[in-house]
Amino acid sequence: MQKPRRKSRRRRTSKPKICRFCESKVNYIDFKDPDTLRKFQTEKGKILPRRITGTCLEHQKMLSTAIKRARIISLVY
Repeated sequence: MQKPRRKSRRRRTSKPKICRFCESKVNYIDFKDPDTLRKFQTEKGKILPRRITGTCLEHQKMLSTAIKRARIISLVY
């Protein structure tokens, strides 16, 4: 009898994610700009995590605050 062969799983190496806001030197993320904020949310309205979007810690905190403020005044779902 032959032994079943194992499939080798290779991980793809991806390029490092760079923060969009750091690239464009943004100091403040405005909550009155719903088009920008929608890019960082799912269809259900959940905030996407840093590991998916690639934003840095400082801008992720500003982004989450801006999304929450926009939700309060009904600019974003």
